Amino acid sequence: MSKELIDVLDDNGIKTGEILPRDEIHQKGLWHRSIVVAIINNNNEILLQQRSKQKEKNAGMWDISVAGHISTGQDALSAAAREINEEVSISLGYHVDIKSFRYMFSFRTQQKYSEHYIEKQFYDFFILRKENLTIQDIKMQESEVQAVKFVDINELEEMRNKKIIVERDPVYDELIHYLHRY
Repeated sequence: MSKELIDVLDDNGIKTGEILPRDEIHQKGLWHRSIVVAIINNNNEILLQQRSKQKEKNAGMWDISVAGHISTGQDALSAAAREINEEVSISLGYHVDIKSFRYMFSFRTQQKYSEHYIEKQFYDFFILRKENLTIQDIKMQESEVQAVKFVDINELEEMRNKKIIVERDPVYDELIHYLHRY
């Protein structure tokens, strides 16, 4: 299996020209870019995934619909479509219609999980509205995801308060603000 290659960024999110495997980027604690996508159905419910217990970080916790790294040579929308197809197998086809995704904002975070796993990421956050989406439409990638469910704003807040969801406060705050407008 080939290793996922990722662009190394500087402190301002600009590509340095260096390209390294994902594992090495995390071991060295280098800045890189990822995407976060909240998938919302017609009922204004957010799709959440429960991370596999085998994941290196946040194992077994609930998380936003999809999150993942932007590989070298990809833009954020292409990475978002790839991660959606990989993690929850909601087929978007090969043509990503930019109108389907709503770019919300970018933010950065850094956290040391262990001596060999340091996360320093710039995230691009998108919302994808998917009409008539049901749990039955979703096919989970079992190495990544062990369960999925839709939650409303109130349940999302409860999960945040109980700390059973991956900490992504800027994303959840903006998502709740967005859903209150619709």
